[in-house]
Amino acid sequence: VARASAAVARVAGEELRAQAGRVYGARLVLLVGPGTNGGDALHAGALLARRGAAVTALLTSGRVHAGGLAALRRAGGRVVEDGAGAAGLAAVAAADVLLDGLLGIGGRPGLRAGAAALAAAARGSGARVVAVDVPSGADVTAGTLPGAGAGGDVPAVRADVTVALGTAKPSLLVPPASALAGRLVPAPIGLPADVLGTPVVERLETADLAARWPRPGASSDKYSRGVLGVVAGGALYTGAAVLATGAAVRAGAGMVRYLGPGPATDLVRARWPEVVPGDGRVQAWLLGPGVDPGDGAQAEHVEAALAQDVPCVVDAGALPALVAALGEGRRGAGGTLVVPHAGELVRMLEALGHGCSRAQVEAAPLEHARRAAEAAGVLVLLKGSTTLVVAPGDEGRPVRAQADGTGWLASAGSGDVLAGVVGALAAQGLDLLDAGSVGAAVHGLAGCAASGGGPLHAEQVLHAVPEVVAALLPQP
Repeated sequence: VARASAAVARVAGEELRAQAGRVYGARLVLLVGPGTNGGDALHAGALLARRGAAVTALLTSGRVHAGGLAALRRAGGRVVEDGAGAAGLAAVAAADVLLDGLLGIGGRPGLRAGAAALAAAARGSGARVVAVDVPSGADVTAGTLPGAGAGGDVPAVRADVTVALGTAKPSLLVPPASALAGRLVPAPIGLPADVLGTPVVERLETADLAARWPRPGASSDKYSRGVLGVVAGGALYTGAAVLATGAAVRAGAGMVRYLGPGPATDLVRARWPEVVPGDGRVQAWLLGPGVDPGDGAQAEHVEAALAQDVPCVVDAGALPALVAALGEGRRGAGGTLVVPHAGELVRMLEALGHGCSRAQVEAAPLEHARRAAEAAGVLVLLKGSTTLVVAPGDEGRPVRAQADGTGWLASAGSGDVLAGVVGALAAQGLDLLDAGSVGAAVHGLAGCAASGGGPLHAEQVLHAVPEVVAALLPQP
């Protein structure tokens, strides 16, 4: 408790200084529920009250952490028993910083009436919100938001900062709940590894990306560095072929082979003269960006590639062919990673006999990505502002959740670039979980570098990939 409350008090004090210019005399309001998080909030409030902050605790339950409440009162803090009443709502409106201790990891998802009223008042105030461990109201395990209305009114606390005690909980990393967490501040509090357990969700950071990114050695040649075959584009979406092959080149594939119709091939060769047109031996395939499933010639290329015993990264127009190949036993022995957006995942699930809507996928993306991974026996990279990479359950591997990009990446062609980067990593020997998550992270970082805070287009993103990778890797 002492370590947790000290960590929370430190962050809340920083927010008070940022918001009010000081701690002494600044107004800190505690939203206090019945559990341990409420106790941590009370103890943190006591620490700041002793530094001169004006601290008010709003109670939402007859059950309250007795030690924390006593500590706050001894420090001179004010306590409002009916926290969601008029006095409590007025305190929220006047606060500089709000400290959310309504619910913790043991609480049931959703907020009861009084707590929901305080959460709504917090969203309407000008105060900064600091969450203790998790923003209250989300499903901590699944990352969903129970009771979310169609108009976007979510009965949960939306934090500016979350102090993750011990380790980040799944809802801090998995959408849609992760959007409520704000900035994450990890706070190790001395919990032993056997208490923390095995991670169920991971997020790769800079050192993880650097450790996984493949680097050529003195004896490397273009073949040992990985040959990626690409079936992309067609008569209509020629740009997808240019972007996917270009991203693979810029991401370090030793060689890229391209299969596609004449006009697309001519554009690829004009833009990327190092790309080799025609079939040949490869270490991995990228299939589907910009491919029309009704294009007979491209469909034949996709089916032939799926039959080979090499890893396949399958996107967009090749997803129907993959489902058919899996159902008919025509998929080769190589691993498979699919890279759909929400709409494509809906269609894939329908083809697998698991009908759902796009709204359902967006409300519970992890659940539906897992369902597709289980039904098809493949890894699933579900694209979004937070990209999820999920392995089938029998592999026993944590979900990867990467949120490294910018909203400006939501533009045409961005997914083709992502697919090219992931395909290049698969060809260079990364296992598909790493290829998907490392590729998503670097794609996001490249988007940030290309954007500079403003609009971008897909070709800018692929051109930014080498500089992002160079910044990650130690230089000789």
